[in-house]
Amino acid sequence: MPSQIIHGMALALSRTGDISLDIPRKPTNKKAKRIIFAAAGAVVLLGITLGLSRIKPAAPSVDRANLWTDSVKRGPMLRQVRGTGTLVPETVQWISAGTQGRVTKILMLPGTVVKADTVLMELSNPELELAARDAELQLKASEAELANQRVQLESQRMTQEAATAQVKADALEAKLRAEADESLAKDGLVPDINLKVSHAKAEELATRYQIEQKRLEISSDAVKAQLDVQNAKVAQLRALYELKQSQVDALKVTAGTPGVLQQLPVEVGQSVAAGVILAKVADPSHLKAQLKIAETQAKDIQNGQQVSIDTRNGVVDGKVMRIDPAVQNGTVTVDVSLGANLPKGARPDLTVDGTIELERLDNILYVGRPAIGQDYSKCSLFKVAKDGSEADRITVQLGRSSVSTIEVVQGLNEGDQVILSDMSNWDSYDHIRLR
Repeated sequence: MPSQIIHGMALALSRTGDISLDIPRKPTNKKAKRIIFAAAGAVVLLGITLGLSRIKPAAPSVDRANLWTDSVKRGPMLRQVRGTGTLVPETVQWISAGTQGRVTKILMLPGTVVKADTVLMELSNPELELAARDAELQLKASEAELANQRVQLESQRMTQEAATAQVKADALEAKLRAEADESLAKDGLVPDINLKVSHAKAEELATRYQIEQKRLEISSDAVKAQLDVQNAKVAQLRALYELKQSQVDALKVTAGTPGVLQQLPVEVGQSVAAGVILAKVADPSHLKAQLKIAETQAKDIQNGQQVSIDTRNGVVDGKVMRIDPAVQNGTVTVDVSLGANLPKGARPDLTVDGTIELERLDNILYVGRPAIGQDYSKCSLFKVAKDGSEADRITVQLGRSSVSTIEVVQGLNEGDQVILSDMSNWDSYDHIRLR
């Protein structure tokens, strides 16, 4: 209907002569066929595109030379953990300043072999030296006072002894006189009054002699008590003097133990306070290894386990002697005692590698440790086909681990070959081709 209207309007306009229009022609059969074929081609193209979008991408091709593979084995596996560390002396003497002072001389340098009495450096402290001299004078004065007091007290004791001896003699004389008067009184030669006086005199002197004896005993105790007081004062001043003198002697800093001078972190003219570290002396003949083990691998380490220490100049055997209970910076410090025969070049602070033997597992499945696998965990690995041309992703349950091997609990069989390299670039594929 619309085409008829348009056709009529065109005829009317052509008759008036105002405008000329071409009357549209009906499409031919050839043109209609082209339109139909184009529409059909578009539909087919759309279908092909949708079909291709639903098809999974082809398996990627990976160069086998760049992969690390290993075969699953059955048999014994030695569990080990490895860590790096340093050699440290078992005996270390840290020498600190006993008092404040100024460094005046440095007599030894690091690396020097020293004895226990070797003087490493000299300090000065005039105030301390003056105090020591004053303490010495006070001690001498107190000792002189003690000697004088001892002489005086001894003189007093001797005087008391003489008085006692005199009373003893008088008492004995009075006793003899009384006995003589008593014998004469029997013959009537001495009056009774004289006899009574003689007996009274003898009794009096005997009593005085007893008193003088007790006084002599008390005098000895008093002398001892007074000397003890003075001796205590002398002992106090002697202790003060010895303290001051020891501090003065400490101004000459000695090694304190035989060994090698390791550190000397002071310089001439430097003022140091009491307690400041002046030197470090170590015995290089007795060394131990301190290994840093990752905290995740240290849980099975125990004292007494065998350790192999690689010093770069040789391997020496040792045993775990101490495990630090604290974790520092993600590692646990393990001390290893070493044998007496150390390789040449072994010295304090030398970097070493240590391998600790945890246990020996018998008749288990194990494989090389994968790049992303941890002990007691599940991980996905690519299992290589028997012909080696392709690999499929599988889930593997892992168990106990060692330095380079790990136990296979589930997912693999003896003889299976797996890829241990990091395959994170192919996480979106479950199948790869190997070339």
